[in-house]
Amino acid sequence: MSSITILAIESSCDETSAAICRDGRILSNITASQSVHEKYGGVVPELASRAHMQHIVPVVDQALQAAGVQRSGLNAVAFTQAPGLIGSLLVGAQFAKSMSLALDIPLISVHHMQAHVLANLIEEPRPSFPFLCLTVSGGHTQIVLCESPMSMKIIGETMDDAAGEAFDKSAKLLGLPYPGGPLIDKYAKQGDPERFKFPEPQIPGLDFSFSGLKTAILYFLQEHTNNNPRFIEENLADICASVQHRIITILMNKLKKAAIQTRIRDICIAGGVSANSGLRAALETMGRSFHWNTYIPAFQYCTDNAGMIAITGYYKYLAGDFAPLTVSPSARAEW
Repeated sequence: MSSITILAIESSCDETSAAICRDGRILSNITASQSVHEKYGGVVPELASRAHMQHIVPVVDQALQAAGVQRSGLNAVAFTQAPGLIGSLLVGAQFAKSMSLALDIPLISVHHMQAHVLANLIEEPRPSFPFLCLTVSGGHTQIVLCESPMSMKIIGETMDDAAGEAFDKSAKLLGLPYPGGPLIDKYAKQGDPERFKFPEPQIPGLDFSFSGLKTAILYFLQEHTNNNPRFIEENLADICASVQHRIITILMNKLKKAAIQTRIRDICIAGGVSANSGLRAALETMGRSFHWNTYIPAFQYCTDNAGMIAITGYYKYLAGDFAPLTVSPSARAEW
């Protein structure tokens, strides 16, 4: 069988990314970020889609050049079909369709969250099937049972807000600039995680909830700043450490419960929040305690990137799972 070379495009939010994958190995993974959103405290959908249109051609060219691949050498083009900002998704989808049509090669549509899970298969060591993956991002918090690259089942998910949103909302309440989640992680390293106590939601089963925690943090800050306007400034590191500690314990307690119920010992994390140093350390610590085999993608494959779209596209290519040119992007499509 000849080599399979795939161009992958990711444009679900505010990262324009392209990658080249050959036979399951990532040859290049190029990402252009959008700084335009910083002054607004969050992603502005209209500005994001405009920036994607500016970035996508040079990013794809850079990915091809870095991989040493010509367009004529491509066997398929994969793209993020869902979920995400519809305007951003449309840019990547239309570009991928055009490449597919012009080069007469198959088109592969990829679900963004499935790709986050399969990011764990990009590099060695790789988990063995079946494995559990805690997938944590700004829009999703899920525990996924992965039986094969093409067979996954969500066995736990958030009932309201995502863990990444809890990080970002807390950062905003603390007056930290966007994106605030990484800043909480930075300051948490300098603070005492036991200094302030925040509640852990008592949700049955394997599902999560973070809305109540966000409200508790809001009321906590309001109460203390009313008594001392400099409270946040004087206690920033301890607040960040305490908030991060509670979010991570919520995640890890559910993951531990899932591992016990399923009797699976290969445990992964994925998604943008898997770049959080506290979460990575907590997984490794719990893994040693329960004799798990733990896996964490490299940093470049944790946040939104085309490498994870490429590896998913590769497995879909092997399965013959191609998309018609009539395929449409979706902001909220289920797996």
